[in-house]
Amino acid sequence: MLADKVKLSAKDILEKEFKTGVRGYRQEDVDKFLDMIIKDYETFHQEIEELQQENLQLKKQLEEASKKQPVQSNTTNFDILKRLSNLEKHVFGSKLYDE
Repeated sequence: MLADKVKLSAKDILEKEFKTGVRGYRQEDVDKFLDMIIKDYETFHQEIEELQQENLQLKKQLEEASKKQPVQSNTTNFDILKRLSNLEKHVFGSKLYDE
């Protein structure tokens, strides 16, 4: 998936040879810069791998959680309101209607 989109690997960067000209760049500076790029590539590759694994785990957890959710019963809003009213009467008694 990702390998199709990325054109360079850390190994490609490491093994790249540049021709030198009369007034070319200092090879030591280029090597240091390429070393930094290689480290970044390796870090990015590792981070992508970890995120892909985490993504798979989360998808599995979501799938399992959706399977565990109970099927809703045929309780209607009227039933809920009736139960709530009975509970209020039981808890508050006549205080609820006196005020």
